[in-house]
Formats: sequence, structure tokens, C-alpha cells
Amino acid sequence: MKITYIGGGNMAAAMIGGMLTQGFTGKDIHVVEPDTGKRAELSAQYGISTSAPEERIPASQVIVFAIKPQQFRAVAAQILPQVNDALVISIAAGIRAETISKWLNGYERIIRVMPNTPALVQAGISGVYAAAEVTSDDKALTERILASIGEQVWVDDESQIDGITAISGSGPAYVFYFMEALQAAAKAQGFNADIAQKLAYQTFAGAVKLAINSDDDAGTLQVKVTSKGGTTERAIKALETSQVRSTIIAAASAAAARSRELGDELGRDTE
Repeated sequence: MKITYIGGGNMAAAMIGGMLTQGFTGKDIHVVEPDTGKRAELSAQYGISTSAPEERIPASQVIVFAIKPQQFRAVAAQILPQVNDALVISIAAGIRAETISKWLNGYERIIRVMPNTPALVQAGISGVYAAAEVTSDDKALTERILASIGEQVWVDDESQIDGITAISGSGPAYVFYFMEALQAAAKAQGFNADIAQKLAYQTFAGAVKLAINSDDDAGTLQVKVTSKGGTTERAIKALETSQVRSTIIAAASAAAARSRELGDELGRDTE
């Protein structure tokens, strides 16, 4: 089997590194990358073959587009004669399967993936949508590839990818925002930067681990921590007074709306 990545950036590198721990070998993987230094780095680190965009790619069972959305149309036109009957997987944000199909002259064996940045440490979650021509074997192979960077959630309606973009795609930024705020709160209590960071980071890491390993949902866990008349209750009341919960929901809604807008904008570029 040959899996060709179009683009050798951070996400592609994360997937390749993870794949090599999942039973794939360097011989299974090829990368098309314009940067000479990056090609050399990928070959040396992972033992894979690479080529420049103007070179012909090897016959591939899977082609993964790991490029910026703005590059997709031009690259698709260049790759089109070499797609043959490969499964096409796109991790390019915002570009809908219908748009990809048009850029590939009506080709429909397409899977669209929305990963997130924790994929860089093999702890990601990806939203996945399959076009109608995708087979069950294609889906199984996609799951095997994506297992290299974390877990997956399949959706039957592609519009739900916008929601996944808002929750898990953009979600790490919300978490980092809250972590930064918690560090600032620690500094306001008189702790130095190192201690403030340690308190904030480990609190998040521990709370997430507890939630993952618990049978209780997050709301129940929060109630269990919140003793009546205690310090946590006072803090939660302050958060509720400031409407933090509804603000987070509104923020995710705004992100989903922007995801839909980007899909519309990129989809217009099909003529």
C-alpha cells in the first residue's frame, strides 16, 4: 500500500509519525513537499520517500491533502491526472467535499477530516465525513490512518463538520484561553509565573483525566467539587453571574457560523 501526503507540514508529520507506531512502514508513505529542506528532514526522520510538486507521484491507494485551503484548487488541478482510483482524504479546513469533487473533475471517493492541534501529540479528536462513493473498507482504512493522531467522530451530515470545527477544531484555543486566565488569577494571588503555570496546567490535566476515567458527566463532577457554602460555590456563582457558560456557547456558535462562511467562500471558487 502507498499513502501519499500532499504537503509535509506539522499535521502531516504528526500523522506520519503516528502511523509508524500503528503498523505502517516508511515504504508505505510518500510525501509531496515543495521545500527541499523539509523533504530531506522528513526522509531522514521517518525513512519515507519524498518528491517535489512537479514530479510524478507513485501509484497510491490513498492521497491525503494536507495543505492550506487557499492552495487546494491549484494543487488539485496538478494532482488530478494522478488520482486514478485512490481514496482522497482532505484535512484542509473549510473546503467541502462537493467543492473538492468539482476541483477533481467530479471525483467523489472523498473523505473530509477536521482534526485539531492535539493531534501533534497523538491526542487529537477528528470529525470525519464520507462522501457517497466511499466504501466501508475506505472508512476502515481512514480510521486506521487517523488512529495515528487520536480518536475520531463520524458524521452523516457534512454540515456537522462546522459544529465540530467550533467545538474541537477551535476548542483547544478556548482551553488555552481559560488556562491563561487561571494563571493570571494565580499571579493575582501572589504566586510567581512558574508556580502559576504549574498550578493551572496540572489542574487542567488532572481534571480532564478524572473526567475521562469517571462514570459521571462534567456537570455532576462539578457539583461534587462544589460544597454548599464553600469556596468553590462562591467561585461558580461569580462565573454564572458573569454568564461565562452562555458566553462559551455563543463563542462556539460564532465559530460554527464562520466555518459555514468559509465553506461558502471557498465553494464559490469552482468555476
